Amino acid sequence: MTERLLRFTVNGEPREVRVADDRRLVDVLRDDLRLTGTKEGCSVGVCGVCGVLVDGALVSACLYPAVFADGASITTIEGIARGGTLAPLQEAFISEGGFQCGICTPGQIVAAAALLAERPRPTDAEIDEWMTGSLCRCTGYAGIRRAIRKAAGG
Repeated sequence: MTERLLRFTVNGEPREVRVADDRRLVDVLRDDLRLTGTKEGCSVGVCGVCGVLVDGALVSACLYPAVFADGASITTIEGIARGGTLAPLQEAFISEGGFQCGICTPGQIVAAAALLAERPRPTDAEIDEWMTGSLCRCTGYAGIRRAIRKAAGG
């Protein structure tokens, strides 16, 4: 198996890692870079648990070949907070009951951050449509919707 040296920025920090061509981004983030906030759920790209941003686009890290991230800017849940302070979106998830067990929460927050970057004041319908790829077995989604609305200023 061929290995490559990948260079990318993760949560604002330049990183280098040597990986085999068949490695997935979720494995590189968790195993090589020890960024364990990104979880793996379904392993087939339908649950949203492994959601990260690659050059601002939401991707399923369980399907994303790590070699595709060479030269990219990646944001994981660890990069949403800055300087040890939770982002308003993270605070909203706490105050509005947007999580329970926490397994899907990192992917939910990263997906919501991508939504708010694209649509700063989304409607409930836009929130629901955007978040359909981020499954949650615990909350019933009302708290997640309230959290995104609150973070959007509504």
